[in-house]
This record gives sequence, structure tokens and C-alpha cells, in this order.
Amino acid sequence: MVLAIDIGNSTTDIGLFDRGGTLRFRSALATSRNASGDQCAMSLMGVFSLYQADLHAVSGAILSSVVPSVTANMCAAVERLTGKSPMFIGPGIKTGLNIKADFHNQLGSDIVACCVAAVAAYPSPLIVIDMGTAVTMSYLRDNSYEGCVIMPGVRVALEALSERAAALPHISIEPPAHIFGHNTVDAMRSGVVHGNASMVDGMIQRLEEQSAPVSAVVATGRSAPEVLRFCKRKILYDTDLLLRGLHLIYRKNTEGRSRRA
Repeated sequence: MVLAIDIGNSTTDIGLFDRGGTLRFRSALATSRNASGDQCAMSLMGVFSLYQADLHAVSGAILSSVVPSVTANMCAAVERLTGKSPMFIGPGIKTGLNIKADFHNQLGSDIVACCVAAVAAYPSPLIVIDMGTAVTMSYLRDNSYEGCVIMPGVRVALEALSERAAALPHISIEPPAHIFGHNTVDAMRSGVVHGNASMVDGMIQRLEEQSAPVSAVVATGRSAPEVLRFCKRKILYDTDLLLRGLHLIYRKNTEGRSRRA
């Protein structure tokens, strides 16, 4: 069994893959930036207990993180509970991607994992969209990572609007009944849902104009379903893209070593 963990700014995703590469469970926890090693361990124990999985069956682990304050404690928790030091996505890790970037260490490990999974599963060229705390859109041609754009996430933009405009309330993200809002809440919902859908459609068009039309657009992230239904472009939703990417990277870095052993 391989344990895959992605620590994001808002959510920590945890998945367990069996020997055949099937995802046995997927759990999403709120990221606590001040979590101690014990708190990380208790969270992992709770997830395994919830899904009736055996921590002692874990043969390896891989971790990606964009929250440095949590990384070391989560790594220590994984090693404490499983006896395995997790592989960490960073310099020296084989991904199979030709990354065209000025500074490779500035590219988020979550973006890398999503792209690795997308290249393996979808036709090229393609665009990969991750809609989390930020919205990232990456352009891929074969195994080449051509670059990306980064924009404020749906919830981040909405919270900023409510915080900075005294008369605008904090609201949940729900599809509006009509594009024309006849009250403040419906007008905000229309703006955030239709506005982000238009942004996604528009950025896809611009990326294609700068490079070439794509064969597929795939999206992941917890904010994606609320927006994608209003996009004019056909966009595939893949909820487990990031975790599958982590599993693939783990295999790329361990399979050859296992055969030599």
C-alpha cells in the first residue's frame, strides 16, 4: 500500500493506493498551519480508522506540500506511524516532465503532480486546471510543461470581496437562479460563478492562441464543480488527479530501485 498526501493551503488530501494502483480511499482535511507532529499523527490515525485501513500495511509514502510550516511535522508523523520515511516532491525527484521554467523549485509540487497524472491519462496537447486556493492553468505538450498562469481562487476572491466591501456579506458559493441578480446575495453568486466560468473559458482561448488548440482540458480541485457547469468549453473533471499523480511519481522513483534490489 502506498500512502499519498498533498498539503494544500486550504485542504490536505490523503489517499491510499493498493498494489494494483487502485485508490482505496480518499480523505480531505482542513489544513492547520500550526499542527504539531502529534496532531498530524492523530489526524492520520483518525482517517485510517474511519476507512478501516491498516497503517501497518503501508509499504511506502509520498508527500507534496505548499505549506512549509506543516511539512516537517507531517513527514515525522508518517514515519512514526508507518515506519517509512515519505518521499518528498522536490529537487532530484523524477517526474518524467520536461519542465520549462526559469526556476524549477518555484513550481508548486501540486501542479507537478496534477500534470504528471494528466499526461498519463489524457491526449496531448492539453490544459490542466487546478481550482483550489488559487486557480492554476498549465499547458502541456506531450511530456513538456510549457508554463502556466496563476489567478486568485474562487473562494479567495469572494472572501476578499466581502472583507473589503463593508456592505457585501459573506456568502456560500451556490449556482444562482438567474444570471441577473435581483438581490445582493444572488448578484454576488452570479458574479462569482459566471465570472469565474468566463475567466476559465477566456484563459483557455488565450492559451490556445499563444500556442495551439488542445485535445483536452481537464480540471480538478474542490471549487471546480461549482464553476465548470457554466463553462462553454468542454472540460473534464477529475477529482483524484493530484493523488494519482503522486502515486505515479512514487512509482517512477521506486520501481527501478526495486528491480535492482
